[in-house]
Amino acid sequence: MYRFGQFIYRNKLKMIALWVIAIIGLSFFALKLPDVLSGNGFEFNGEYKKTRSILEEDFKLPKSNIIVLFERGEDVSDSDWTSTIDRNLDRAGKLDNVKGVTSPLEQHSMLKDNIAYAVLSFDEKAENMGDAVGQLRSVLKDKNGVSVSITGEPVMVKDLNEASQKDLAKAEMIGLPIALIVLILAFGSLVAASIPLLIGLVSILAAMGIVYFYSYSFDLTIFILNIVPMIGLSLSIDFALLLINRFKEEIRLKPVEEAIASTLATAGRSIVFSAMCVFIGLFGLMFIQIDIFQNVALGGVTVVLLAALSALTFLPAILSLLGKRIHSFTIIKVNTEKSGLWSRFAHFVMRRPAIMAILALALLVFALLPVRSMVLTVPGIDALPPAYEAREAYDLYEKTFVKKEKADENKVVAIIETDKQALEKESLKQSAAVLEKITNDSKVDSTESLFTLSKTNDPDKLVASLAAPESPLADIAPKFAADNKMLVNIYLKDHLSPKEKQEWVREMAAKERNPKIHFGGTAKFEQEIFDEIYKKAPQGLLLILVSTFLILMLAFRSVLIPIKAIIMNVLSLSATFGIVAWIFQEGHLISEPASIALILPVFVFSLVFGLSMDYEVFLISRIHEIYGETQNNDHATLTGLISTSKIITSAAAIMIVITGAFAFTDVMPVKQMGVGIALAIFLDATVVRMVLVPSLMKLLGDWNWWFFGLQKKNNNASNKKG
Repeated sequence: MYRFGQFIYRNKLKMIALWVIAIIGLSFFALKLPDVLSGNGFEFNGEYKKTRSILEEDFKLPKSNIIVLFERGEDVSDSDWTSTIDRNLDRAGKLDNVKGVTSPLEQHSMLKDNIAYAVLSFDEKAENMGDAVGQLRSVLKDKNGVSVSITGEPVMVKDLNEASQKDLAKAEMIGLPIALIVLILAFGSLVAASIPLLIGLVSILAAMGIVYFYSYSFDLTIFILNIVPMIGLSLSIDFALLLINRFKEEIRLKPVEEAIASTLATAGRSIVFSAMCVFIGLFGLMFIQIDIFQNVALGGVTVVLLAALSALTFLPAILSLLGKRIHSFTIIKVNTEKSGLWSRFAHFVMRRPAIMAILALALLVFALLPVRSMVLTVPGIDALPPAYEAREAYDLYEKTFVKKEKADENKVVAIIETDKQALEKESLKQSAAVLEKITNDSKVDSTESLFTLSKTNDPDKLVASLAAPESPLADIAPKFAADNKMLVNIYLKDHLSPKEKQEWVREMAAKERNPKIHFGGTAKFEQEIFDEIYKKAPQGLLLILVSTFLILMLAFRSVLIPIKAIIMNVLSLSATFGIVAWIFQEGHLISEPASIALILPVFVFSLVFGLSMDYEVFLISRIHEIYGETQNNDHATLTGLISTSKIITSAAAIMIVITGAFAFTDVMPVKQMGVGIALAIFLDATVVRMVLVPSLMKLLGDWNWWFFGLQKKNNNASNKKG
């Protein structure tokens, strides 16, 4: 790394020019990224997706629907009411991509009191209908006291995309100014404080530009628009803080070239190991074969690599150009010699290490207790802010027209596949036998099929009814029977928990039977998502833990330090999840309780496990450096804390500000993510770094540096030299 630093110094102008050219080019694609993002990312190749394909191909169900909701005032006449509905639906039906219109003027069950709804059918997936939603909003007009609004998955996807972009802008407006203030307090000069923000913005733009090209091979979720900047800005500023702080120390007594080389040989080495830890943490998400996890893994590792690359190339090139001018535009004088609060507190902790360690551990264990009752859910309509039209319209539609027991969360779609045509007598007998068992199940509230609509369970009578002249079932039959398949809607009892519904559909799908049954619906969708995470997450976790252990062991030539770091991280993250559950699920400090997004524990663990290792690497690197010189564990711990306390505190404060700013956003999963990461970093920077690290370093003494006997030999060799 020392020679690499010399290379950067000698080619500083070329390096800066290369980065400027790259940023100009990638910025163009970064600005186009929001246009290729769609959906919540919960796409999984399982039975649910196969059942959905059967419904679309065999039963001709549209790929997506939009609900048009009409609401009239008290003074609106019936003629104005019907004419407004008719004119709006006529204009909507003329749009090129509308394949069908179901009007409340034809289906009276779609009209209740002063509210009515229509259904527009499309052959496009919801995530590809942003333009169609925009066109629809332009042709649907309120008139004569009748308000018109739209909802449905395509509208929610578009609104969620817009909400995510607004959230990002809001978080940046809150986080960046405060981050700049913290940087000024850390470095004193405006030039030194501005550089980390510049490096952060460069890393984010470059990463988002590269992520744009992933859209040609992957369906990218809208949440990537929040995750990439959140990771990129936090990590880039962390790396820049460490490198600039070390450079300011080196430049006092050395010429610029030597200062740059020494900085990269020390702080640069720490950045490499830190980036590896974060990279592994995010790469662990690749095991989970669900789009949103794959997306975040790809976007995350991309921004991590670019953050490290910019910190090791672009930043040293800028510092090489600035030299001692890094102190330009000094606003406040920073006393780097003063030990500060952290050092005094570390002395206090190390005088009573056992008591302080027990107190810290007790606090973390107490904080994690709410984890036991944490309920995880797949983000749905509740992810969208309540003020959005799509959310308000959907809530009104569901309240007015959907019976509680027939709500989507209670619905399981079953397709019975027989050897012969579905409406042949033999096939109907097989279907009737299957339906009888399902209907008699204690967890099933009701079913909807050709049998229930004809009000008979007798296959012979059903065949006769279908064959009768002008049979009312003639128009209904194609919706419930196609070729050798029969559609059945199963409604589970409303009092069942989401977990119980998932268990029911899992058990039903696992049974070997003839005829074969394909299952779909919300319960099946959620069951497959949960099963995939519970099955694959441990593999990613194992990769993260083992890889982190090996990286830290090789970095510090110690066995106990990586074990200690991993245990402390897992414990503090568990405490974070407990606090998040207490805030959101139990409804403390917020207006109303909200379920915990399923993605939260997986993402926060993968992100923060690596990010918090930054502080571990920064701190232990300096302690290890001093221990190598003095062979005095207590002195090395105190001196290392004193020299890194200010920079680690500043880095943590900035990360808390940047991620915590998302707590003021509207999209609930993103809000929970921001709060979760900010809390995790806060616990890591206070309870772990200020209490557990110094107390455990004191208690373990020279055993901290045990490395299969090699350290002991090095110590003996050092003593002989002395």
